[in-house]
Amino acid sequence: MSSRTTPAGPPSPPPPGGVLWSEVGDIRVLLTLPAALTMQVAHPAVGAGVDTYSVFRTDPWGRGERSLRSMQLWVYGGDAAAEEGRRLRRMHRTIRGTDTRGRPYQALAPATFSWVHATGFPVFLQGRKYLGRPYTDAQERQLYAEWLQVGRVLGIDDRDMPQTIEEFWPYYRKMLADEIEATPVVRELTDPHSPVPPPDRGPRPLRLLLRMCWPVLLPPLARFRHFVTVGLMPPEARQAIGLEWTDAQERALRRFGRCVRAVVPVLPERVRFLPLARAARAEHRAAVSGGGPDVTRRPGAPDRSA
Repeated sequence: MSSRTTPAGPPSPPPPGGVLWSEVGDIRVLLTLPAALTMQVAHPAVGAGVDTYSVFRTDPWGRGERSLRSMQLWVYGGDAAAEEGRRLRRMHRTIRGTDTRGRPYQALAPATFSWVHATGFPVFLQGRKYLGRPYTDAQERQLYAEWLQVGRVLGIDDRDMPQTIEEFWPYYRKMLADEIEATPVVRELTDPHSPVPPPDRGPRPLRLLLRMCWPVLLPPLARFRHFVTVGLMPPEARQAIGLEWTDAQERALRRFGRCVRAVVPVLPERVRFLPLARAARAEHRAAVSGGGPDVTRRPGAPDRSA
């Protein structure tokens, strides 16, 4: 790890118009999050903490919604981003126990908390490989610099994260070789037969309808979740965890990716971007409308960088 320390002053989220500004609010992030979450819980300490403290079994939809909103705040929250980082640290302060290898752990231990954050970077790259245009070298470096900035929002000291891409990959490979394993939570998340309760949010008639249809809807949804979780995980992480991925699945993922790449960039903004992202983009457009060119696209116009 680098010996540099976090710069003085309150952390701020990445800037409007950056790589994460378009990436994190795009609906395609919904497809890549399961892979990142599974890589996180493949760490023995993270897996043990989630197994003991998380409500992912009893309230998976609520937990997913809260996690997604938190991630949106890191990028689009403005002054609220740092507060969200502090809230997450307060919430994790008392999470401790014994990991899957019998070692004591604390959720906020730098090595553990940094791994949770680090998983996002390779998953962004893997997702772009299939669901969008792969990043240029310059965009990849900008993405990593912005992800480090998000880490500061979360209270991660620079000394606890590799500070360059060149430093990141040896760190990443060492983590895969020495720490990552198929924890019980990984096996649960990647099992297409794991029970998942129906959504309990939304209008009551819709919830009742979903509850009635859930025995029919769950099997294909569970298979699709397994498909994108394993397929959009970087191959080296998939191998370290011991997850199977066939040539036929790879071909299916490439076909699916071509459809996503064709459809998502031409969707209107109100459909393509998640609510917090839409609001932030609209606010930014209003702020710059009288003072220079807009760095975001017009609502409904194709995003040529997608």
